[in-house]
This record gives sequence, structure tokens and C-alpha cells, in this order.
Amino acid sequence: MKVLLVSTYELGHQPFGLASPAAWLAEAGAEVSCLDLAVESLDEEAIRAAGLIAVYLPMHTATRLAGIVVPRIRAFNPSAHLCFYGLYAPLNEAFLRTELGGGTVLGGEFESGLVSLYKRLSANGSVALEPQSEPVISLIKQDFRVPRREGLPQLSRYAYVEMDQEGRRTVGYTEASRGCKHLCRHCPVVPVYGGRFFVVPRGVVIEDISQQVAGGAEHITFGDPDFFNGVGHAIRLVEELHGQFPNLTYDVTIKVEHLLKHTHHLETLVRTGCLFVTTAVESVDDRVLTILDKGHTRDDFVRLVGLARGANLTLSPTFIPFLPWTSREGYLDLLRLLAGLGLVDYVAPVQLAIRLLVPEGSRLLAVPEMQQHLGNFDAAALSYRWSHPDPRLDVLHSRVHRAVEAGEAVGSSRRKTFTEVWRLAHEACGLNAPDLETPDTLDAPIHVPSLSEPWYCCAEPTENQLTEI
Repeated sequence: MKVLLVSTYELGHQPFGLASPAAWLAEAGAEVSCLDLAVESLDEEAIRAAGLIAVYLPMHTATRLAGIVVPRIRAFNPSAHLCFYGLYAPLNEAFLRTELGGGTVLGGEFESGLVSLYKRLSANGSVALEPQSEPVISLIKQDFRVPRREGLPQLSRYAYVEMDQEGRRTVGYTEASRGCKHLCRHCPVVPVYGGRFFVVPRGVVIEDISQQVAGGAEHITFGDPDFFNGVGHAIRLVEELHGQFPNLTYDVTIKVEHLLKHTHHLETLVRTGCLFVTTAVESVDDRVLTILDKGHTRDDFVRLVGLARGANLTLSPTFIPFLPWTSREGYLDLLRLLAGLGLVDYVAPVQLAIRLLVPEGSRLLAVPEMQQHLGNFDAAALSYRWSHPDPRLDVLHSRVHRAVEAGEAVGSSRRKTFTEVWRLAHEACGLNAPDLETPDTLDAPIHVPSLSEPWYCCAEPTENQLTEI
């Protein structure tokens, strides 16, 4: 039986969520093909030929886009068994089954579930099956396979690292661990993994990276929710990776508290080729950080900035600046802190415009501070609506969002977009915006290595994404 794996969006990367299960399914005897709608068009022939069509949903944006494309897939092949898998599949199970016609929903460690489904379909000889027997969320420890990347679009069609004078570097993507041992209340990983994480064997990761290097990768993004969940595993991995590929660079995501706990490894990251570390700061308001259960404080973030700078490690902080507990003055305080710390050029503009998403299963739903602002679940947006007690903050969000989109549309620098947001924030507080100044300790202008694809993991899909697919 032919299996078609479909991805709608994976942050501008060649989809790991297709490559990994493709290896498992091929090993089980399936004839597997992959379709990445972020860079490819709908393949009517492949869709009509498939007995099983599995759509990968690693994030909110991908799930919203699936709601647009799945009816088109169904029109080509109404009889194929439709499966949804990935982090956001169990969070949206009801929508995927009732609205999109999903027969199987798999979350957590999904590869073995896909193999089980394939074998049931093959043995049955028909797409008409009994109710799903595979667990919707599986947290069994799997025997990982090396992802199968043949048949996927070339890496050159995906995001790249912008290196200023050095030009661009082609980017590959892999995962050294799955899940997360932390319980941040706003994080979509938590309802699925519940504080558990799984380490991918070092040999599997290295072999996956090796095949991507052979395919042109000059830089690797590690997609782990937190690369330092298993810090010993992570450090041994990058040491070995650097030994084999001394010119290869990489980026990782690590929590503020882990970076502070393992400060002796900041220089290790730099020495082994880490170009930058994404760290989810989310807010610089200690009350908000407590509500989100982030595990760090404003002072922790400030201290980390100094330590990272001393180690020559580039930080790429991310934020959710528009929350029910953010005031106009609080938003301006965030901008002032970023400017004072010399981080204007280090923060992707989209991070200044993100508004909190509250999906099904979120731990925030049980938090009293959140409940007083919650509205009904919006099935079209796949999230709970919430209202801010100060309508002027929603106006500010709209203006900031438009400014960020306008800056991206014309390729404005981070500093130019920040300057416009700086003006809007002061205006919202009834103040005249002073000129932005660069701290004396920094040289200007600054070019920060960054991925060409903006990070929309916690944001609504853009209008272009919703229409172009």
C-alpha cells in the first residue's frame, strides 16, 4: 500500500516530521512518498495513489494550514485513510476528526503508531477500519531510526543563515531529543509530554546530520524544545559533531535557567560552532514569568545577557509581549530593557508582535489569572479567545503587528523596525519617543547571524501563508 506523508509548514526547514516516519514506514514495507507544501504544490497523482495519507502537525501554523489544504486533498482522494500526527494533533483531536475527517490521530512518539496503522490497513485490505487502536498520545521509548531524506526537496529550497559578508549558509535540521522535562504553562509540548523527554542516540543524530551535509548543509538547526534537557548528551554530541565537521555551524534552543545552570558550557557551545542560541524569555515582568511558570526572573535574563556576551555567545531571545497581564507601560519597559542591553539587533521583529495563543490542553486554562480573561474556544483559530482589560493595548498590538509585517515586506533591518515599534509604544503611553542609542560597550552597526525564516511557532499564520498554500 502506498503512503503519502504531508507537511504544510515546519518553520522553513526540510521536514524532519516527514523524514523520520518515512524511515520507519519504508522499513515496514510501505511505499512512501513525501509532499512538503511549504515549497511544493499539491501532487494530484501522489494523492490519488495513496491508501494512507498522514498529515504532520508540529505547530499551530501547520494545523491552521492543514484546515485549508485537507479538503483539497480529500477532493482528489476521498477514500484514503486520513491520519494526523505530531505535537498539535492530539491538542486538536476533535477538530481533526469532525471537521477534517481524520480517522487516526497520533501525538507524542508517533512513528511506531504510524507503523501500526500502516500494518492494520495493509492486513485489512481496505480503508474501512475499526476505531483507532493506537494511543492518541504515545510516550513509549522508541528505537529511533536514521531519518530517510531521499525524495524530499533539496535543502537549498529552505531557510538559510544570513552571514553578512560571508554570504548565506544552507541549513539542515534534526532533533537530538524529544519532549521536555519542564512544565511551562503556555507551552504546547507540556500537554502532550507532561514533563517527559526522550534522547535520540548520538549515532542516529550524527548520521542524519552527515547525510544532510552530503546534501549541502553548512549549518544545522537542532529543533529540541530544550537542547540542555539532557546536557551531557548534548555536549558529547556537539563535541563529536565538531570533530567530524569542524566547519559546520549550528543553532540550538535552551532555557534561560539551563544556560545559567551550565554557564561553564557557554564557551563549549561557541568553540564547537554554535552561531546562536534561541532562548524563550517570553517576558521581563516577574509577575508574568511566575504565571507562565518559566523558571527564571528578569534579573536572571539580564545576568545571562552579560554572561553570554562575555563568552562571545550570541543570544536570540524570544518573547510573547502581548498577554492579558501586559500593560502599555510594561510593553514599553520591555523595549527599553532590550535597547539598554544592546539587544535591538538580536531580537527578530516578529518577537515584538506575538500575542498569546491558548490552545486546547494548555495549562493556562486552569490558572485563575488566565480564566478571568478567557472567552470561548474559537474553532476557526484553534485557540481560546481572550480579551485584555485595556482595549488600548489591543490597538497597540495591531499597530505593532502591521509595522512588523510592513518591515518584513520591504526587508527592513531589525533596528529600523524596532525604531518604528519604539515610536508606537511611546505614542501609546502619551510620550515622545527619544532617539535610540547604542550602548557604549557595543559597536554599531551590528549584524547578527539569523535564519531567513521568521519564527512563527507561537503566532497566528500570516495572510500570505493562509492564501499561498
